[in-house]
Amino acid sequence: MSRKTPEIDPKSAETVTFGGFVFLTKSRELWTAEGRAIDLRSQSAEVLSTLAARAGEIVSKDALMRAVWPDTFVTEDSLTQCIADIRRALGEDAHAIVETFPKRGYRLNADPSAAASGAAAGTERAKSRFPRAGFILAALVLVVAATGAYYGAEIWRATPVRSSDMPRIAVLPFEDFSTGADKGYLSDAVAEGIITDLARSKTYAVIARNSSFRYRDKPTDARRIGDELGVDYLLEGSQQKIGDRLKVSAQLLDAHDGSHLWANSYDREIGDLFVVQEEIIRTIAERVWHRIERPWPQSDAARVSALHYYLMGFVEIDKDFSAAGTALLRQYSLKAIEADPNSQFGYIGLAHSYRIDADYAWHEQDRDEGLKRAAEYADKAILLAPDDPESQWARARVHADAGEVEQALARFDQAIALNPSNSMILVSSTDSLVWVGRTDEAIDRIKQAMGIDPFYPDWFNWQMGWALYAKNDCGAALAWMRRMSRIPNGAYRTLAEIHACLGNEREAREALAVSLKDSPGESIHKLRKQWEKVYTAPGGLERWLKHMRIAGMPE
Repeated sequence: MSRKTPEIDPKSAETVTFGGFVFLTKSRELWTAEGRAIDLRSQSAEVLSTLAARAGEIVSKDALMRAVWPDTFVTEDSLTQCIADIRRALGEDAHAIVETFPKRGYRLNADPSAAASGAAAGTERAKSRFPRAGFILAALVLVVAATGAYYGAEIWRATPVRSSDMPRIAVLPFEDFSTGADKGYLSDAVAEGIITDLARSKTYAVIARNSSFRYRDKPTDARRIGDELGVDYLLEGSQQKIGDRLKVSAQLLDAHDGSHLWANSYDREIGDLFVVQEEIIRTIAERVWHRIERPWPQSDAARVSALHYYLMGFVEIDKDFSAAGTALLRQYSLKAIEADPNSQFGYIGLAHSYRIDADYAWHEQDRDEGLKRAAEYADKAILLAPDDPESQWARARVHADAGEVEQALARFDQAIALNPSNSMILVSSTDSLVWVGRTDEAIDRIKQAMGIDPFYPDWFNWQMGWALYAKNDCGAALAWMRRMSRIPNGAYRTLAEIHACLGNEREAREALAVSLKDSPGESIHKLRKQWEKVYTAPGGLERWLKHMRIAGMPE
């Protein structure tokens, strides 16, 4: 891979030794001093090569990303995963060989006393264990790996997302020590509430829940998690429901050295959940020298039950984005309203369920009527909780699907201002941008969301695929769709249009057949009527309908 940055010119030495290992700089191979080869992914080897070229110096994250991914959009997660891969290969838990310098970069601490003769001896030992045939085979493997890396890199070309200079906090999922029927009662409500409220402060950058919750049921290694997420602070804790009481414990850790900065516990009636969250938030803010000033929320047991059902509904739609998934979302939303008709949660869920059904012609409802009902429920949620970002988000989505672009973007901006770390709101705001032809702006916003959510969910790949399809970069669009671990029913229509764009008629028809299982009455006529006031980008609607015809959509 080419080097475009003058600050990383390689040194003349062909080997670099550190901690009992030898790195061959020309072939980018890692060996033990005894001659045993150590496997490294190609990109991890590139990162190690860049560090070895400046051994003993701090290499900035930007320099590393420009060197390894010079023309490709990646987030810092790609770099942190490579650093973690190198440390695993070295069996290096102390971070002494590859050292992290927060907000600055990384340094490879090579052996200062390694004589050239010793290095050469290590190299010869390595070569003697690896006969010529092995080198030929390795060369073939490297060619294949390089070819794959090249085409993988070409799926999107852009500048890497830069991290914020503000202090960064990650809230880990709280352990649930409840037993019996109380187990899982509140799901992740405590931690999610803390994430949402902390994100309203302009003092911190808060890592999105999708990334921080990847560490569920894993030992808390503050330094490792801090490195992987690029954060300064970690909040961890536990919750336990016992009858009508809730016990919550929380502690704030310094992610650089693992030291404890603050800890406290709370024992409250279950209805005080939101007050407990606010106490934790305010204490954390004070510990890092900034106070968040807002009115304390009101709380009662009915509101907590409504939140519980609301979360359960979204778990179902996240697991299965289909007609069956929206049916379950609606059922749980109705239960939330029954539990507390004066909280916003159930109305937000109903707004989303009716809007999704209208978009995909699920459950055979009239689209205009479905969007009207969705708007009514979203308006009710806003009336009850105007400062809740998810209330504003629900209304923004309905505006967008109704073709009310300016109203949609204004609502999205309001929701984002209320919770800047909600990467899902950022990504869902891009539909309106694509529909009016502001595709590059949409792609930039998706990148921004990926930057604040290093372990972003699958549907971000779907959204990037759709935006790149609209940009007429269908090869890249297909590559992004294939990044999804599982393609949900709703995404098969997007997959069909991308295959049609690429001339893959058989694959397009197969994908559309899956999509039509939940909406058998769909047709070109219905799609045109549904989207002609929404998809106003010049030529966009006609191009899409053309590809739907190729995929087999009936007239």
